[in-house]
Amino acid sequence: MQYYNERIERMSRDEKHALQGERLKRVVTLAYNNCKPYRAKMDAAGVTPDDINSIDDIVKLPFTTKQDMRNNYPFGMFSAPMEDIVRVHASSGTTGKLTVAGSTKHDLDDWTEAVARGMVSAGVTKKSIVHVAYGYGLFTGGLGAHDGATLIGATVVPASAGNTARQLTLIKDFCADTICCTPSYAVYLADEFKKAGIPVSELSLKQGFFGAEPWSEEMRVKIEEGLGLKAYDIYGLSEISGPGVACECAYQAGPHVQDDLFYPEIIDPDTLKPVPDGVRGELVFTTLNKTGMPLIRYRTRDICAIISEPCKCGRTSVRLAKITGRTDDMLIIRGVNVFPSQIESVLIKDKRISPHYHITIDRINNLDVMSIEVELQRNVAFDEIQEIELMQKKLTADIASAIGVSAKVKLVQSGTVPRSEGKAVFVTDNRKI
Repeated sequence: MQYYNERIERMSRDEKHALQGERLKRVVTLAYNNCKPYRAKMDAAGVTPDDINSIDDIVKLPFTTKQDMRNNYPFGMFSAPMEDIVRVHASSGTTGKLTVAGSTKHDLDDWTEAVARGMVSAGVTKKSIVHVAYGYGLFTGGLGAHDGATLIGATVVPASAGNTARQLTLIKDFCADTICCTPSYAVYLADEFKKAGIPVSELSLKQGFFGAEPWSEEMRVKIEEGLGLKAYDIYGLSEISGPGVACECAYQAGPHVQDDLFYPEIIDPDTLKPVPDGVRGELVFTTLNKTGMPLIRYRTRDICAIISEPCKCGRTSVRLAKITGRTDDMLIIRGVNVFPSQIESVLIKDKRISPHYHITIDRINNLDVMSIEVELQRNVAFDEIQEIELMQKKLTADIASAIGVSAKVKLVQSGTVPRSEGKAVFVTDNRKI
């Protein structure tokens, strides 16, 4: 039987609002009574659990950041005793200590249900064969997708990341109809299938769940064409839970947030004030039902908007607009805010261009300089010098028009840009900022 929580997923907004309020008060009380950092933050803000009587009171609570977690490394943010913590995950980030997340059995059950809901909404059934190519281990992707698919009753192939030649064999020979991995690795797999002479018609893939890095609508098209499936956006982060916090349904109209478990807000990252639905800002999450390490108003740094209009699928949960980047991987170049995903959208509109690129930022004579190395498709002749120069000029002009900053584009042969079998690294910033 498919896993589908109809009561929760089609709950009226008023009922959901009441449930969220009840759970918020409970989780705030838990954190205040059992987590010293939260008690200190709330005392400093002059707020106690008695001040929280509905979900609307969430704005009274202080924010939580990744730095809070690093300051209380490793287990200082836990609200449950260690004997109740059954699993620990961690993410390295780019600087500083690991950010550690602890889960009770109750938390893992909620997380697993969240993943299962999302997968079922996009077509996964008990008959599905799910190829999981996210990494297993401290990274939440592999185990999260694995457990969610298992709850549905699907057959799981725990391939993990890496060993691409074996991945191709397993996907083809085991007749997987579902794949879970990063979008950049999905494009890599599509390239490798093509290179191996294996046409899409020989694959059984029907749907894929891609996350862990921002990706554009143009990238979705590349993945769908390259692997012959429907590409769904799945969202999560290890501090909150992992993949499955939000996931697109069959209509691909933005990931549905499992908002009985994870309450989303969008704030202006400068003023820290909430913004209206539909307005882009920084995504903030509060865990409403976690017992091991509940997080209150956690600043994700992801830039998106909330979609509150009803979805055609009938689910009443709010959805997330496409994430366009992060406040902490945002590039500020000559005073202009630039996200790599903006550049990606320009590049892969040209059918002659491969979706493999790398951005390098330097500072020369006190001036920021951006260069972009972009691969050509394999069927494009690299020795047509005049044609290559024209393409480079056009891409340079298109990027400048899109982001308001000039960049030097260098077209290179297929296979030149280093590949990643995990989360792709699209930018090297050599400036001392």
